[in-house]
Amino acid sequence: MTTTPPTQERTAVAAEPALAGALATVRRNITAFGDLYPDDTTTDGRYPLRPAEGRFPEGGNRGWTTSFWAGMQWLAFELTGDGEFRDAALRHAADFERRVRAGEDLDTHDLGFLYTLASVAPWRLLGDESAREAALLAADHLMLRYLEPAGVIQAWGDLSDPAQRGRTIIDSLMNMPLLTWAYEQTGQERFAEAVRRHTTELRVHILREDDSTFHTFYWDASTGEPLRGATEQGAHDDSCWARGQAWGVYGFALNHRATGDPELLEAAWRCADYFLAHLPSDDVPYWDLVYHDGSDAPRDSSAAAIAVCGLFELADLEPGTERAARATAAAHAILVSLIENYTPERSEDSDALLLHGVYDLPKDNGVDEGNLWGDYFYLEALTRRALPGWKPYW
Repeated sequence: MTTTPPTQERTAVAAEPALAGALATVRRNITAFGDLYPDDTTTDGRYPLRPAEGRFPEGGNRGWTTSFWAGMQWLAFELTGDGEFRDAALRHAADFERRVRAGEDLDTHDLGFLYTLASVAPWRLLGDESAREAALLAADHLMLRYLEPAGVIQAWGDLSDPAQRGRTIIDSLMNMPLLTWAYEQTGQERFAEAVRRHTTELRVHILREDDSTFHTFYWDASTGEPLRGATEQGAHDDSCWARGQAWGVYGFALNHRATGDPELLEAAWRCADYFLAHLPSDDVPYWDLVYHDGSDAPRDSSAAAIAVCGLFELADLEPGTERAARATAAAHAILVSLIENYTPERSEDSDALLLHGVYDLPKDNGVDEGNLWGDYFYLEALTRRALPGWKPYW
């Protein structure tokens, strides 16, 4: 990171109108989408409805990103106390309960993303028993993907698919909090064991010696032997996909909080130091950290927003330390740059809270657009700044 970190006072000046604009956009999108779901990314700054696919109608609850829309509504409710946000989010909670009970589109490790934000959040905030039951059902279903010989949760696809068998990805660190929560709720050791083993395997194999990360890694599902690292959305197998590195910052930090494993804390810091050392001058990364100032490669604002949340989490884990101060300063510098350079000039100019994100550049999907996870983590970052002591849903 090459810029001088702003003071927290400067962040406050920038963040207050930014938060007001973000909340206005969430409110307007509730009116626009009702109980339906926007697509993963914008098209020219506007979210279309999620396309129909197979048995799923237009705007249906499928894929891995729908809960970020519900999560934004829960954040907005906490920030304002406004029942409009709560009621919209509760309707989504009911739909997520229907989804898991109907067994719709559950063949993914991203059940952690989906049910932490859509179901654990209303349980934590309101004590909603139906949401709790849905989250526990999702945790049970996620455990079907646990490959015991390797000690990992498989990422995507049918478990019998040879192309996906034994593969996990760095994003999966953010899916472990659902299992941690299920252990807290039930006392069933199987959940905690899966979290411990999975996070250890990723620390050992997906985090490289130079502190960069692979996007994906394969294990032999029968023997548990680690096989090879690769990428799915990065520039190439040996590069460092920016969003993956940000998942490492936040994911290892969250799983340290859950397990107490000091090596996971150091893994989070290793990811953070590498991420910060490879930022361009405006503190928002290119989509892959192989690119530097002067490149015409697209930026990924969503990776920056995720990293801000991870840095705030690291600061909370070690209060009063030099490392906490460093993490806080870096989080503020990145957040100010996002506010000043990566948000709509006026909230009504776009359906997205955050512009200039990348979903999957190799597949030319969602390049230089807003996306739901970028919007969610940007709003979470603003929430962490606005509500000291805020408790994450993760």
